[in-house]
Amino acid sequence: MNYDLIVIGSGPGGYVAAIRASQLGMKVAVVERESLGGICLNWGCIPTKALLKSAQVYEYIQHAEDYGISISGAKAQFEKMIERSRGVADGMSKGINFLFRKNKITVINGTGKLLRGKKVEVTDAEGKKQEYSAEHILLATGGRAKELPSLPIDGKNVIDYRKAMSLEKQPKKMVVVGAGAIGVEFAYFYNAIGTEVTIVEFLEQGLVPREDPDISKELAKVYKKMGINVLANTSVESVDTKGRGVTVKVKSRKDGKEEEIKCDVVLSAAGVTPNTENIGLETLGIAIDKGMIKVDEFYRTNVAGIYAIGDVVPGPALAHVASAEGIICVEKIAGQNPHPLDYNNIPSCTYCWPEIASVGYTEQAAKDAGYEIRVGKFPFTASGKAKAAGASQGFVKVIFDAKYGEFLGAHMIGANVTEMIAEVVAARKLETTGHEIIKAVHPHPTMSEAVMEAAAAAYDEVIHL
Repeated sequence: MNYDLIVIGSGPGGYVAAIRASQLGMKVAVVERESLGGICLNWGCIPTKALLKSAQVYEYIQHAEDYGISISGAKAQFEKMIERSRGVADGMSKGINFLFRKNKITVINGTGKLLRGKKVEVTDAEGKKQEYSAEHILLATGGRAKELPSLPIDGKNVIDYRKAMSLEKQPKKMVVVGAGAIGVEFAYFYNAIGTEVTIVEFLEQGLVPREDPDISKELAKVYKKMGINVLANTSVESVDTKGRGVTVKVKSRKDGKEEEIKCDVVLSAAGVTPNTENIGLETLGIAIDKGMIKVDEFYRTNVAGIYAIGDVVPGPALAHVASAEGIICVEKIAGQNPHPLDYNNIPSCTYCWPEIASVGYTEQAAKDAGYEIRVGKFPFTASGKAKAAGASQGFVKVIFDAKYGEFLGAHMIGANVTEMIAEVVAARKLETTGHEIIKAVHPHPTMSEAVMEAAAAAYDEVIHL
């Protein structure tokens, strides 16, 4: 019952931390109340991408004649798409189980709670309690869908992302509240297979409001063409679930105009709330600020031997962030000297269509930080690979410091850009300059040439524009 490290939560932060700790010679246990892999693997990152791929394949078939192929009779089978998505998630969860066995990590099924004296109490499904002790305890309990006061989630008429990927029947009309990554991804999926979709976003920028405004504008043009209705700068006033269907009352924050939208179901995609309740924080006096656990640069709380990573600490609620935090945390515990995480070099990816990827400063943020900047933009309409693939929507936008050539940021929208952003992340990590990007020979024809061309555009050297 005694371990070097107990990790509470097996999401992309927890399971990665556990494996790295085992590699470093620790005796490790992981407490998990549901399926291994956490929300990301079972109800987030992985199964949603499976659904999005099904939608993309269906769209390819719908536009097959654009590629010289004649197909008739194609039908989107919603239940089969859901089934495939769940199968992918289940397979990945079993993969985590294999990795745990390989690394001799103990899995403790149940709900974990901190006790005094570096102990964890685990309550199993039958209510039986068992105590375990460890020199180090890592909280990686993740987050859940944020619930708005005007939009209580009932799991039937108003649903969260978990229910959205396991509905028994495809809705004819859907309202999506929130235009961040979760909102625009599900809007794309359901629209692609024939559901009438309206997106309601509180912020003025509209779609993907945390991205560079140029990205938001481009996605808005594409979604309008797809037939997705977007109401930006709009609040949800109330939801009426009485009778048949759902009536959503919304109000424009610009002119105060109200309107009612009738639909079959409402998807609440307004963000994430950390799972910090009932895990013993108060018992140990662990410090919290604005609902988040306070930690230092190596994820140590104010209580010795207790650590926290992922969605429960300040920072981007992203799987790859949690994984990086977990590795840094356990390497520090093991006596190594890891570098603190550079939160300004965290890539963000949204897997709607076209895809969105970004890292570093937006144009406005760079200006606000006092930089004199050079900005380059290269549209995929000028890319031979993009044109050949029938995917000429979007562009790559890059931002450099005019004085030293520092790579300040990049913002992309287009096919496969989530695979391209890693070049910029690595370049920024290596302190690569704009001219070094231009002189690094990129293969032709590829989508990645757009990064080089955008950099060249920033320095008035672009060839293909």
